[in-house]
Amino acid sequence: MKRSLYLLLTLLMFSVYTQAQITAPQASGSDIAQYPVFPETDNIYLFCTSDSLAALGSLTASTALSGSKDYYWEKYNEQLASFEMFSQEITDAASSQITNLADGCYRVTITQGSNTEIYRAWVFNDWTFAEGSVGNSDCESFELNGSFRTATLVYYDLSNNAPIELSKIMNAGWYEGSVELTSQLNFEIFNPPTQNTDYTLKVFDQYGCEANTTVPYESLVTKASFTANPMKGEAPLTVTFSNTSENGTSGYYEWYFYRDIEEIKRESEGASEPVDSIMLVAYDDAPVYTYENSGSYQVKLVSKHLSEGLTCVDTFTFDEYIVADTSWIVAANVFTPNGDEFNNEFVIKFISMKSLEIDIYNRWGKRVHHWKSGDIRGFDNSFTESVWDGRIGGRYASPGVYYWTAYGVGRDGRKQSKHGFVHLFRGK
Repeated sequence: MKRSLYLLLTLLMFSVYTQAQITAPQASGSDIAQYPVFPETDNIYLFCTSDSLAALGSLTASTALSGSKDYYWEKYNEQLASFEMFSQEITDAASSQITNLADGCYRVTITQGSNTEIYRAWVFNDWTFAEGSVGNSDCESFELNGSFRTATLVYYDLSNNAPIELSKIMNAGWYEGSVELTSQLNFEIFNPPTQNTDYTLKVFDQYGCEANTTVPYESLVTKASFTANPMKGEAPLTVTFSNTSENGTSGYYEWYFYRDIEEIKRESEGASEPVDSIMLVAYDDAPVYTYENSGSYQVKLVSKHLSEGLTCVDTFTFDEYIVADTSWIVAANVFTPNGDEFNNEFVIKFISMKSLEIDIYNRWGKRVHHWKSGDIRGFDNSFTESVWDGRIGGRYASPGVYYWTAYGVGRDGRKQSKHGFVHLFRGK
């Protein structure tokens, strides 16, 4: 009989609760307290904080009752399984607010004359701490290690004081800038960046509460790269190499200049042992190299990054060949030494010659001019210096056909010889 009377009084008391009348405008999120035994449900308001000791919660009770009202606030004491007085306010205002609230259940009784309203709500200060570090870093990869601690949120069934843990769904992600890399706490990154990079671990729950920590990664790796200018020209060809490597250690670059590819192929045919393909190794940050002989050449750069106890290496080789043009000779077949400043000299175009001699003969086979040079460079798409100005013994030669022979040694080591004829005209 007593038990039945107690349940009846309990139901009558809770019948005046109207849950919608307590709000928390500053709350980050909310949930519903599901009591296994207690016949009611209450709102749960969550307030995000980065301090586990912070008390940021606030609640606002509102009523339609007019006139002077007594707002009597209580806080649930789970040790005693009962509500205790928290604060009291008598005012004509339609609402009353309490702030700086620690975790717990709060109840307000609003009294105006014979009218009474009772409301409840739970408050939780929701915090999470995130920690991250870089581990196991080498030339191939490095690890991002993350962990977190978060508030355990427990409310109580008001009928039997049984604890109930509020289920939080925790999510994590590693970010580089705004780009998410993974949702794993522990993650291995391969092909590390050549720049020092900050990575951010974000941990958050379904209530919008988040914790971040930034982890700096100090790069140990390098990426080899270079450009060459020019890539093609006549020998001797002087090439300037611009080192565009990333995160290399100055003074620790190695440049491998390979021999002419055709020369390597010729020597490799039938060889019983590997052919040495390297012409030169240079230790320079940005070399300038002159290719004396014609051919097609490859260059490889080895870039190193030195750190304490570790050296990381990367290599780069051009897909294209640096080409020093092969030697050749060509000549015009007409010139007009008449003083009109146009086509007055007989010139021969040649590329990549070490030495060259040219003889001019008249129609009867007598040599009338000899030209010689031991330092021939030539100019791409242009002619060399004049080899004959059309004079014999200081006087202009007679118009007619003359014959020429050219012979010399190219910078590819090849002997070159050419012959032909040229028409000499001299109009007025």
